[in-house]
Amino acid sequence: MTYPAQNPPPAPAPAPAPAPVQPSAQRNTIGLIALICAVAGFILACIPGVLIVGWILLPISFILGLVSLFQKGRTRWQGITAIILSIVGTVVAALVFLFVVSNAVDDAFGTSSDTVVSSATDSTTTDDADSSDSDQAPTGTDTVTRENPAALGSEISSDEWKVVINSVTFDATSEVVAENPFNDPPADGYEYILINYTVTYVGDDPDGDMPAFVTVNYVTADGVTIDGTDTLAVAPDEIDTLTTLYNGGSVTGNEAIAVPSASAEDGVLAVQPGLLADTVFVAVK
Repeated sequence: MTYPAQNPPPAPAPAPAPAPVQPSAQRNTIGLIALICAVAGFILACIPGVLIVGWILLPISFILGLVSLFQKGRTRWQGITAIILSIVGTVVAALVFLFVVSNAVDDAFGTSSDTVVSSATDSTTTDDADSSDSDQAPTGTDTVTRENPAALGSEISSDEWKVVINSVTFDATSEVVAENPFNDPPADGYEYILINYTVTYVGDDPDGDMPAFVTVNYVTADGVTIDGTDTLAVAPDEIDTLTTLYNGGSVTGNEAIAVPSASAEDGVLAVQPGLLADTVFVAVK
């Protein structure tokens, strides 16, 4: 007797493979060091006495922060934070440095508020703005403006220098060009003017000083400054600002500047009696 063939029972389904376990990110030692350097550098860069230490730590933290980002399997937030702090700290360090330098300059040289503007026969400080002498030029840097300049012959003085504009000669192109074969004619629409002025040293340095930082520039009617470096021309009887002067010593001479011909007499002179002194405007006629 034959029996019908029976199908074998189905094989059991395979059990699902367990999900892979993601390893947790390990502590990033380099990133942690970078973060500590960034925090310390940021703080020290804000303290004037030790800011140079902050300058050293901030770039170190930036470099270490970048290196920490390439550590596989390590946390990265410390490195990212260190990079951000080092960049911000560098900006803060620069601002603190400028503040410290500015204060140091003020302490060493004082402020420029002691500039004196007076007539040739009187001497008035910048605080004497209420002077009632009707025949003298406007006095004081608060009173003299570009629209209301001091008169020719006024004395503009600082702690070390006194400047007097003696005269301004317009349309002096022929004299300037004839003075030196390398003097080129001014550009079309411009003319040379000659500014004659006297610089006197009133400081007390026993070694004397040179009036190299005493400047006399021309300001056009529309407010554009033209200084001596804009005009490469040798003036007749040119003033020597590289001579050493001692207390009471003076030097007088000309400066040639090319200015717009159409409005040459409408401009003013900008006189600065020293590097840190106030600029004072003086009339050209």
